[in-house]
Amino acid sequence: MTRANVVRAVLAFAVLATSFYFAWSKPARLGLDLRGGTQIVLETQDSPAVKADRESTDRAREVLHRRVDALGVAESSITRSGDRRLIVELPDVQDPTRAAAAIGKTAQLTAHPVLANAGTPAQGQQLIPDESGQQILIGPAALTGAGIGSAGASYDPQNLGGWAVDVRFKGGGGDTWERLTAKAACAAGDERRVAIVLDGKVISSPQVTESVACGVGITGGSTQITGDFSPAEAKDLAALIQGGSLPVPVKIIEQRVVGPTLGDEAIDASARAAVIGIVLTGLFIVAVYRLAGLLATVALAGYALISYGALVAVGATLTLPGLAGFVLAIGMAIDANVLAFERAREERAAAPGRSARTALAVGFTKAWSAIADSAATTVLAAGLLFFLASGPVRGFGVTLIIGVLGSLVSAMLLSRVLTDAAAARMPRLSKGRAGGIGGAGRIRRWLEESGPDLMRRSRLWLGVSALAVVLAVTGIFARGLNFGVEFTGGRLVEYSTSRHVDIDTARAAVADAGFPRAVVQTSGKDDISVRTADVSNAEEKRIQDALAKEGGGAAKQRDELIGPSLGDELRTKALIALGVALLAQLAYLTIRFRWTFAAGSVIAMFHDIAIVTGIFAWLGKPIDGVFLAALLTIIGYSVNDSVVVFDRVRELWTANPRGRFADIANRGTLQTVPRTINTGVGALFILAALAVLGGDSLTDFAIALLIGIVVGTYSSVFTATPLAVVLERHTKTPPPQRKQNPGPVRRTPDNSGAVV
Repeated sequence: MTRANVVRAVLAFAVLATSFYFAWSKPARLGLDLRGGTQIVLETQDSPAVKADRESTDRAREVLHRRVDALGVAESSITRSGDRRLIVELPDVQDPTRAAAAIGKTAQLTAHPVLANAGTPAQGQQLIPDESGQQILIGPAALTGAGIGSAGASYDPQNLGGWAVDVRFKGGGGDTWERLTAKAACAAGDERRVAIVLDGKVISSPQVTESVACGVGITGGSTQITGDFSPAEAKDLAALIQGGSLPVPVKIIEQRVVGPTLGDEAIDASARAAVIGIVLTGLFIVAVYRLAGLLATVALAGYALISYGALVAVGATLTLPGLAGFVLAIGMAIDANVLAFERAREERAAAPGRSARTALAVGFTKAWSAIADSAATTVLAAGLLFFLASGPVRGFGVTLIIGVLGSLVSAMLLSRVLTDAAAARMPRLSKGRAGGIGGAGRIRRWLEESGPDLMRRSRLWLGVSALAVVLAVTGIFARGLNFGVEFTGGRLVEYSTSRHVDIDTARAAVADAGFPRAVVQTSGKDDISVRTADVSNAEEKRIQDALAKEGGGAAKQRDELIGPSLGDELRTKALIALGVALLAQLAYLTIRFRWTFAAGSVIAMFHDIAIVTGIFAWLGKPIDGVFLAALLTIIGYSVNDSVVVFDRVRELWTANPRGRFADIANRGTLQTVPRTINTGVGALFILAALAVLGGDSLTDFAIALLIGIVVGTYSSVFTATPLAVVLERHTKTPPPQRKQNPGPVRRTPDNSGAVV
């Protein structure tokens, strides 16, 4: 084994051992749909300045969303009930009392100068105990929470190993803080302080250090609040400051435990579908790539461990759509292996006498460019979704980043180490068809020798794509989008039955009554809550009668109209994050490739989004949180597919810069067809299993992704590439030039000639 592969093996072992440690030692945090959680009902109250109504309650909900995210509770649900109530559902919360106390605070944060205490406060001044209980005199508030941009808890070793809260200001907040501390720096004794007041209580009154000169103040637009904070206190304080002030006070009305929104039957069905899909994907890879495929399947099992360990380590909340996306990512992680194996087959076809070990080494090396660009564009988009969005979109960004990094480790470390070791120890087996890295197959030879000239009809394919988009958009305007409860709100009814009713029985009864998509869960000890789209009184009576039949009678305990759990601010943030992510991808692809390639990739992605959304509109299927997760996955798949095609086109064009671009693009497209088919089929096995066996909760998710993968595969060949061909006719950018060879290639210790 070469030194490079020894290093890879050590790194792979270290990653696997670390992942196993986290997966074994830390339990997974399950979401509301899998485990349930804590439900807190808040009621907004009138304040002297603001009346508690629907508008102020909606604003309070957005603030609460930010606070819950800052507390580390992912995939929460906050809905408005009526005009003045908010239903907060927190999954897998270990200390619901602390969470309720933190999210329910008004959190009016102000900063005041500390004045000389003459005993009697003047107008605008007040006597107030500081954090140690000593009375201090403070002046009027100089800074409010409106001037604060962000806050976060950090471990400060200089503060005697204590915890602190780092605050960054926004707008004129930094200038105000600078003036406030500049004035305090001119005082002496206790007056050389600034009092930080939260909800009328001094939480910290730090001294302005001697290093701050009189009249200068603390500059830089940030500061640090220190004190005798525990880790939990520092994180709670940072969450309150980060979340901002509630527009109106809130009062906790009730707090109860709620059961999962999905039943055991649905979860078991999804698990069976996942296992069947993964097994079929593994068998397919083994059938195509023989020994190499078997070793890649083993590496994919390592990928599953790495991704799960990382999700547990960062404390991500696992929901059923998230688990489905995790399972799908296992199927899509084969893409890196397929790229490397197809490259290795090309090397064997070009030089039949070359050993499988050498071909594999060159294959992994040549595939790295496409793998790295695909990973970079995906991580770039996911990172922006995480930092700019919130709620489920932010959680999707976390899962996506972990999945991409895990797939890189699986393919470029685990799979490469295993296949290299097998090729070195079984040279005879790896030479034949059983090794899986033989020469080009019949399909590849046909595509290379007499494949169709697809790019000769570039304008025709673009016309077909445009027609498909028009039909899809027509469906959106003609039929409209069937938004789910998360976007539109609906009705929440809570029933108490005469005798205990199993929750799975209750779900079946509500589904038989004509409401298969209603969210049915336990509430409190024995009550049953039903949340669905806005229904008439007659339809609600059917639900009540169905539950009464199973429970010997059913009495309504609560009947309220609820607002959307995905509010306007969250949706706006998600759209802004998505727009910025797309612009960042466009810029990255322009730098790495050409603006024509970048434009083709991004326009093809919009083509895929429009068609999938239009098909759902024509079919009348719901546009909900599950569909949103599927759409984000489709975006990543579409861009990755285009990147792989354009990476090959760039390579061929660099080797022949004087060639006709349409011919080069056609050749590059045909050469990537085997990779596209093998990757797509591997993912389709899992999706088909989820669609058929996964139950109602995952059927639409799987259908959306099935459509997305098919359309994405089509668009990379018949939309992105033809568009690049057309755009290249109108650009003056010169073809890519081959890099100068810096010198002779050194052979590896095994004398294979592979570049490491």
